[in-house]
Amino acid sequence: MSERTIRVERTDRVATITLNRPEALNAWTDRMAAELTEALGQLDRDDAIRAVVLTGAGRAFCAGADLSAGGGTFQPEPGARPQQPFYPYQLRKPVIAAINGHAVGVGITYPMLCDVRFVAEEARIQFAFVRRGVIPELASHALVARVAGLSTAADLLLSGRAIRGREFAQLGLASRALPAEEVLPAALAYAREFRLAAPVSVALSKRLLWEGLRCTVPEMMRREAERFRWAGAQPDAREGVLSFLEKREPDWKLRPSRDLPAEH
Repeated sequence: MSERTIRVERTDRVATITLNRPEALNAWTDRMAAELTEALGQLDRDDAIRAVVLTGAGRAFCAGADLSAGGGTFQPEPGARPQQPFYPYQLRKPVIAAINGHAVGVGITYPMLCDVRFVAEEARIQFAFVRRGVIPELASHALVARVAGLSTAADLLLSGRAIRGREFAQLGLASRALPAEEVLPAALAYAREFRLAAPVSVALSKRLLWEGLRCTVPEMMRREAERFRWAGAQPDAREGVLSFLEKREPDWKLRPSRDLPAEH
């Protein structure tokens, strides 16, 4: 059996997923997409994991689609039935993209589906789709515009021009821009912060953040109030207050895999 295109490691309640085709600058393939879906699904069900970090092996994060098929790269296979994907925004825990190097095409639209992004200052960032005769995907028309504004989204998506990680962060599209060698350690240190947060509260808040992309302010206030009432009646609300007053680490009882209220 050939080697997998990703690597998954678990340490200190944080899982690290590494795109693992460094010889090809981690170029994206259907197999990589399928393995990411499988890994994310497993981590979503693992309540021992509080946060996930996504990064790339070698000097690039992901150079975009594997172009080895030449002109047929973007043509769907006849009769192919695509796998139902599972994306970072769907996990019931935070996903941090540690963009350690160049991120082009799907190499940047995919991390836009993560909750937080750290980026290498000198990384080449490029929504290159229109320069390959296709269009940006993975909801990037909505996400880039929501995060950085319509004018910035038009600039980056319609021109396909390249920018550096430093500018990417200045535009608000990443939380931090760092030297390349510091990106993954910083993302891992940040991910460990979530060990102190109630996992079900984090899952509820993450769900609300992504629902906010399509909600009005009054609708969001209604949803927040409903879920706040639910959370306030759970044992974790009592534990959160008592652990703070008693100056100790909390012992959370609720698990995202089994205890979240139903979605509406």
